[in-house]
Amino acid sequence: MSLRKGLSIFLFLSLAVCVAILLLSIDRKSFVIFKKADAFKLYLAFMLVVCVWLLDALKIRLLIRAAGESVTFLTSMELTWINYFGAAITPMQSGGGPLQMYVMYQHGISVGKSVAITIIRTVLIMLILGMMIPFAIMIRGDLPKMGWGVRGFVFYVVIFILAIWLSLIVSIVKPVLVKRLAARIINLLRRVGLLKAEWEASLLKRAMREIDTYNENVRAFLTTGRRYFLPCVFVAFVQIVFQLSVMPCMIWALGLPVSYPECVLVQALFLFLLYFIPTPGGSGAAEGGAALVFSLFVPWNVAGILGIGWRFMTEYTGIFLGAIVALRRIGWKLANQIMSRDDAKPKGTGGSGSGAD
Repeated sequence: MSLRKGLSIFLFLSLAVCVAILLLSIDRKSFVIFKKADAFKLYLAFMLVVCVWLLDALKIRLLIRAAGESVTFLTSMELTWINYFGAAITPMQSGGGPLQMYVMYQHGISVGKSVAITIIRTVLIMLILGMMIPFAIMIRGDLPKMGWGVRGFVFYVVIFILAIWLSLIVSIVKPVLVKRLAARIINLLRRVGLLKAEWEASLLKRAMREIDTYNENVRAFLTTGRRYFLPCVFVAFVQIVFQLSVMPCMIWALGLPVSYPECVLVQALFLFLLYFIPTPGGSGAAEGGAALVFSLFVPWNVAGILGIGWRFMTEYTGIFLGAIVALRRIGWKLANQIMSRDDAKPKGTGGSGSGAD
């Protein structure tokens, strides 16, 4: 999907759903409740978002150090924001990884290393987020206000997480299987006309080299890079806790009661589900879903505004900053090439993409 198309769909769906939510939820009582809002707690909620950005940047920097490379903290912040932008304009939030990898390549980090970094970063977040769900169930022993459909989704989450880790283990222990898969994909691209025959040999050679580099660096995370990787796991956990604390903080700002564990559990389910929404950045479903999640804890006449406010605070600000970084670092034309499907063809540097994030 091209950058322009993805951005257009994201803006249209987000705006349309936001307007619909506001029209369906706001009444006179809404303004009365929001007039009594605690400005300090709303400010605290935004500060939690800033902390999420800082922790994400620290996490990326630790992963880069674990891979034997180094970037400044400012660069790691840019990598954080550009991921928001890339994820917002691609289906299933898949576009953040390629943009991050290109910026890392600009700083002398090989494609193999950048692939390993983005994959480990995403898998780490999804693992912690996914495993919070059954862990919360074991603590509470129930799922308030939820039916068997959600219980089935929880089971699916556990299976999906296990499948991710199995794939990661196979890629480390049996890299030859990954090489065979890569060779078949390259051959298929040539057969369907997406790859010129004269490029097949060079692309295959490069792919084998990058797979070896990826394998070496993933192993390095758990061996020589362990002193950076283990703190990275802790930082990722704290980041998620801060991220999931924004919603209850916004509810408390209105003077309304909320069960913190239950709110965290519902969010974990919701955020995990957004990874699989086919619209760019989960647009439409994210805004509507946020309002529905809030409606589990607050009256509907304030849930809509809170849902949109939560989305603006946690996502839109990061997307806006990421757009600035993308245009300054990469430029519209090159960013569009990286995001488009035509990038499957070799185009020199930056021609390798990943759906890791």
